[in-house]
This record gives sequence, structure tokens and C-alpha cells, in this order.
Amino acid sequence: MNLQSWALGCVAALAIVLPAQAQTVLTVGTVNNNDMIRMQRLTPEFEAKHPDIKINWVTLEENVLRQRVTTDIATKGGQFDVLTIGNYEAPIWARKDWLAPLDNLGAAFDIDGLLPPVRDALSVNGKLFASPFYGESVLTAYRTDLMQKAGLTMPEKPTWSFITQAAEKMTDKSAGVYGICLRGKPGWGENMAFLGSLARSFGANYFDAAWKPQFESEGWKKAVASYVETMQKFGPPGAASNGFNENLSLFAQGKCGIWIDATSLGSFVTNPQQSQVSDKVGFTAAPCGVDNCPNGGANWLWAWSLAIPASSQKKEAAETFITWATDSDYSKLVAEKEGWGNVPPGTRTSLYQNENYLKAAPFAAETLRSMNAADPSTGPDKPYVGLQFAAIPEFQGLGTAVGQQIASALSGTITVDQALAAAQSQATREMTRAGYIK
Repeated sequence: MNLQSWALGCVAALAIVLPAQAQTVLTVGTVNNNDMIRMQRLTPEFEAKHPDIKINWVTLEENVLRQRVTTDIATKGGQFDVLTIGNYEAPIWARKDWLAPLDNLGAAFDIDGLLPPVRDALSVNGKLFASPFYGESVLTAYRTDLMQKAGLTMPEKPTWSFITQAAEKMTDKSAGVYGICLRGKPGWGENMAFLGSLARSFGANYFDAAWKPQFESEGWKKAVASYVETMQKFGPPGAASNGFNENLSLFAQGKCGIWIDATSLGSFVTNPQQSQVSDKVGFTAAPCGVDNCPNGGANWLWAWSLAIPASSQKKEAAETFITWATDSDYSKLVAEKEGWGNVPPGTRTSLYQNENYLKAAPFAAETLRSMNAADPSTGPDKPYVGLQFAAIPEFQGLGTAVGQQIASALSGTITVDQALAAAQSQATREMTRAGYIK
């Protein structure tokens, strides 16, 4: 080999080796829902623009994700460079100095363009600690054809009693159609998200002003008893194992008459590529337990968001990825690839002023109304921030423990009274141990 050939070979080798050495690998822990899976499909678009950054995805079921990221950040394990968390964790972890503030997302990101309820829920002392990928509240999705067949008209603000009446008339088990599908899988962000919101619509909270648990109050008893009875009579078999994804699959296959859940469901059930009933879906508000909701209805406020552990050594690259995934240009990318109806909802005011989106998303108006109506602030009889959750560190374990009791009642292994008595006992013990109850 002559000197020139040897030199050219060295240059070629360096061209191959150097980019790999300079590349930053970001491990992103996320939830296995459709919006996040779509983002994974679009990751090559990000990597093409940022060849110095490689994304490694760790995709987990919702309950598992929460356990893994909580353990990792509390122990400074360093397993993840970007965390998918919600507005429950963001302010709690920020105050513990577990999260890095997102102070370098760039001028084009437009933090002020985020929907105020979402931005406020992810901020501490005016600083954003997690950037919302999508935001949600609650709506009622229903089969318009089955509603018509039942001879009913869905109200703009249905009561829970109307929902149970409609579920009964829409049930046809011989045809594999169940009148209602609701979360039954235990977890503080699974069945308790729905049940905490439903109990609020019956006038109940998790704790009273003195932090005493309220699971044996009249509101909780009515909410859980009606939920269990309705699901046992008109819900699908095995409902105690069903979360958001399982109910999405059932509804999309035409097996549910009514589904009350996160507003983010809208783009999936109206997409003909994913839903067999895409042209037969109507949307309205989440139901109220009584005729005049004392607490604003069975809504909630949630935002799956991207955050960076404070201990991260890759903050600059992580912020670059978060900016790409959560700014308005990402919405345009999704619209270009998969249509405006599939754009992640509930984060930016501009989306709800976009005529292309409004035409493609029949659920948009109800999503925005529900999110703007969600008020998680404290009150005279409610000492905690939160709607479907109480924003205290203890709620994660406590909420899941209560959810397990109610799932047992749903599956028929214990009674509703037994489940709520056990929940009250567990919660009282935990709140006393933690020093809330004096």
C-alpha cells in the first residue's frame, strides 16, 4: 500500500468513527399510549436534523412507568435522560430539586402560548419544569347510532343517572356490545383518576379541611356503589383489568356504547385507520353525579410532559429534544404525516385557533372547554391542589392502595362497603403517620 492510499484509508476510517464518538445518546422513558408511540415513529425526523443526538426509547405501561421513573429520580439512578411525567410529579419533584428547570427551550418555543392551566400546573415560582406533550381533561364519547337506536338524546351536560340509563339501553351482550366502558385497572392514575373525579361530582373530596380521608362519606359511597353496579351490569367482562388502552381497543372495535375518559381519546376513536366506528362517535361533557355539580363536574387536569432529571449530564441535548417534541412545529409535522386530527391536543392556545385542526377534530371544542373548566386549586373544604389526585407525595402509594380495594369490589371479591372501609382505614393510618392528621 502506498502512502496516498494509506492516508485516504485513515481519512475514511475517521469519517466513520468520529460521528459515533461525538453522538449523545438520550434515553427517554415514556408511556405506551398512541401519542407517544407516534412520536417514536417520527423520531428519525428529529435525528436527521440533529445527527449528533440519538434517541433510545424505553416504553412502559402506565403504572410501570410511574414506578420506574419515581425510583430512578429519587435514587439518582441516571437510567433516564428525559422523563415522561405529569402535573402530579412535576411540582412535587421540582420543589425537591429533582428536576432541572427548562430555561433554554429557545425564543421560538413560546412558553406563553401554552394553555394557562397546563403551564401553571407544570411550573414552580414561574419556572417551567416539564414541557407538555399533550394535555387532557375528561369527556364522554358515545356511539351516536346506538344512542339513536335507544331512543335517547345525549345532553350537553349529562348526569350520571342518565349515563347509567343510556348504558342499560345500549347494552346488547349477545352482539358483544357493552353499554359502558370505564377504567377498572387499579392505580392512582388509572381507576382512581376516574373515581376521584366521579366522587367530586357527587360532592366528595379525598380529604376534608383537616386532612381526614373521606372514603366513607356519602359522596364516595354513592359514586363507587353506582360505578360498580353499572359496570357489573353493563360493562365488559374483566373490567377490573382495563385501563385507557384496553378501553380504547374495545371502543374502537365497536364494543362500547359509552366511554368516559381522557379527552385525548378523541383523535383515536375518530380515525378510520384505528376505529371501526370513526363516523359514529359523538362527544359531550363528563357526567355529573347530581343534577347540579357542586365541584364543577367529573373533570380532571393532566398533561403527559417531558422533564429532565436535575442530575443529568446531558441537559443541553435533552432540552433540544424536548423543544422539538413539544413546540408548535411538531404539531405541523404530525399534521403533515398523519393529518390535523392526530395532532397532540391540549397544550397550546394556537391549536384551538387553527381552522384546519378545528375542522378535523370534532372533539376539539369539548376538550378546550373541559380543560379551561378544570380548577385544581385548594378551597375551604379541600386543602390540596389537584382534581383526580391530591398533590402530596403520599398520594401515589395511597391512591394505588385505594384503587386496589375498589378494583376488588368491581371484580366481586369484596363489597363496596368493605372496600371503602379498608380504604378509609389505610388512608387514615398513612395520613396520621405522615403527620397530616394531628
